[in-house]
Amino acid sequence: MTSVPLIDPTTATGTTADLLAAVQRGLGVTPNMTRAMANSPALLKGYLELSGALGGGTLRPATRERIALAVAQANSCSYCLSAHSYLAEHAAHLGAEDIAAARKADNPDSGIAALLAFAVAVNDTRGDITPADLAAVRAAGASDAEIVEVIGHVALNVLTNFFNKALDVDVDFPIVEA
Repeated sequence: MTSVPLIDPTTATGTTADLLAAVQRGLGVTPNMTRAMANSPALLKGYLELSGALGGGTLRPATRERIALAVAQANSCSYCLSAHSYLAEHAAHLGAEDIAAARKADNPDSGIAALLAFAVAVNDTRGDITPADLAAVRAAGASDAEIVEVIGHVALNVLTNFFNKALDVDVDFPIVEA
């Protein structure tokens, strides 16, 4: 059971109501994670703004979902695995094999595989990557924009992974266990 109240979008007021309405418009639903984040409109706004900014970056939606899956698996976050498995299938149109591979930071495309390996390295080392990690992703053809966006996506996903795990947010997507 979620450790903080889930803010009801129908009774929320002010900035909180506006933020939750934006989530509903964007996704067609208001997930429990955002309802829990709404206990602090500052956190929900920051999350939405970073997510939106990175969504307008150079990485394709399917790559962003793959990164989210790899990081959620590495951090054992079942909420995020559930949400991003659903989004990967329904929004990014990835198949079950591709989703399973992303959880292992794998992909038949060497460029995508390198981005996923780099994301996991950034996550696992808490950003203390080696020159070899950077050289490998560059050798696979990643641009500087892609490299820095991967780091941004790792940070965004660490936020949601830690948030959902710390507060035991109830999963409201088809459940995928880490």
